[in-house]
Amino acid sequence: MLETETVLDRRRLRRSVTLWRAAGLAAILIALGALTLGNDKLASLAGEKQIARVTIEGTITEDRDQLKMLKDIADDNSVAGLLLFVNSPGGTTTGGEALYQAIRDVSKKKPVVAQFGTVAASAAYIAGLATDHIVAHGNTITGSVGVIVQWPEVVQLLDKVGVKVNEVKSGPLKASPSPFEPLDDASKQVAQGMVNDGFKWFVNLVETRRKVKAADIPGLMDGRIFSGREALQVKLIDQIGGEDEAVKWLKDVKNVPQNAKVTDWKPSSSGGLGFAGMSTRIAGFLFGASGADLANFLLRERTISTLGLDGLLSVWHPAEK
Repeated sequence: MLETETVLDRRRLRRSVTLWRAAGLAAILIALGALTLGNDKLASLAGEKQIARVTIEGTITEDRDQLKMLKDIADDNSVAGLLLFVNSPGGTTTGGEALYQAIRDVSKKKPVVAQFGTVAASAAYIAGLATDHIVAHGNTITGSVGVIVQWPEVVQLLDKVGVKVNEVKSGPLKASPSPFEPLDDASKQVAQGMVNDGFKWFVNLVETRRKVKAADIPGLMDGRIFSGREALQVKLIDQIGGEDEAVKWLKDVKNVPQNAKVTDWKPSSSGGLGFAGMSTRIAGFLFGASGADLANFLLRERTISTLGLDGLLSVWHPAEK
């Protein structure tokens, strides 16, 4: 009888241990799923109404993951509105154009508001133009409406070190302007024509979206920057404030449900199972928001400088001269 009871106790203990192991494994899988999916996907699965918050930071380029995310936001029935937080000096003109169109596509299905941070200039301001309402701090740097193309000229340096670059071209304007030859009038006219065309497009966006006459705003055609207060006076933005004011506008003016929660959305490449995404989420889980921000900054090397940007640029930075 004692042996039988002992065997039964061992079986009961084994079943109990197995049950707890299964529960522990399930808890780990749920935690990993939460880290992997992110708040945006969890809110979507729960069917809760949400305000999708998308952050535009650093140098703006044509980011396909980001554009796909905006399309997902437009198609997600749980998203009642989009809050675009912009803190960027700009980037490529094409990147700003692609971002503008993606945001306009979202606005066809749900209201979109922009909240400007420290700086929202050039291509970043283009992103703001795509929204229905712009909120900025009084000291936000914004504006800088314009286009630029730059290249170095190293002819004199090569002459000093005794290096000569030879080339055979199909036409005189092929690969021109070039850093390996002095700028001539024909090449300058081509570059100037592209800049003028891009600038005309940019100014037309400002006039169409902001209902203003660009020539009537002092300095705008010259590419000047404005503080948030100055931008409000000339109607380049709609309101002074921060995120609270932007969310209030969505709820009070655009009838977004009052109980809708602000939920961060991130592109799949930074929120998925990749090394960068998982590193950021683990750092955030262990060390809080500051750890996640540091990991995200260190891993997002392409936004550290604009040295690798090609094409027309719509970007602002203080002059070094």
